[in-house]
Amino acid sequence: MRGRIAAGVLVAALPLTVMAQDVELEVSVENLSPTNSISFAPLRIGFNNGTFDSFNNGEAAGQPIISVAEGGTGVDWFPAFSAADPTATLGTVAPNPPGPLLPGGTGTGVFTVDSSVNQYFTFASMVVPSNDYFIGNDNPLAYDLFDDNGDLIISEITLTASDIWDAGSEVDGVFGAAFLQGSSNDDRIAEDSVVEFDFADLNVFNGSTTAAGYVFDSQLASDTDIYRISFTVVPEPATAMLLCTAGVFVLRRRR
Repeated sequence: MRGRIAAGVLVAALPLTVMAQDVELEVSVENLSPTNSISFAPLRIGFNNGTFDSFNNGEAAGQPIISVAEGGTGVDWFPAFSAADPTATLGTVAPNPPGPLLPGGTGTGVFTVDSSVNQYFTFASMVVPSNDYFIGNDNPLAYDLFDDNGDLIISEITLTASDIWDAGSEVDGVFGAAFLQGSSNDDRIAEDSVVEFDFADLNVFNGSTTAAGYVFDSQLASDTDIYRISFTVVPEPATAMLLCTAGVFVLRRRR
């Protein structure tokens, strides 16, 4: 009993040691959409203080979110993010293997985050095939990852088809759509509309052959799961060894 209590106290004390240090956070992504349905560009992410608002529902899309929604690159999203929040930790979670995140595909990245400064999580990724569809959070304060002690309080974010945005910047259609054979993403017809939720119009691409070689079939309903982002704290080597030692100590006492 003494051994169990001592080990429990030892493990309970660990967050106090970790709290004063940067957090190594593993971010994993998974495409949950049906076979032959939507794919995604690499996920662009930022751990931040909640000041960068990349778009707003019902308003015209700015160039930062357009660079994600129309091209998937975030070439303007990252500089705008950094300018609004210079202390933010920015990065990309790339699929494995590299390329679009196909249905059933996964990807992982590890990031060093100062939980006392950058407690919020912001993300954006282009949905393909499309002209300007994407996933992302409208409210920069929507995902508060850490509590006041620096402990992770959100383990995953799961999105459904009803969470897909239309940037309203480019007319929907095979012409100029990304990720379709015979179509060039450099082509576009300006729409001059506003950002709004929309997944139903992805049906316009049904029957088209994607760059990955499969024939697209949306199959999406509002409650269809499409994307999961998972968060896991990666223990520091010394902490991992301490946890392992504590576990062995408990086992020995039980014997």
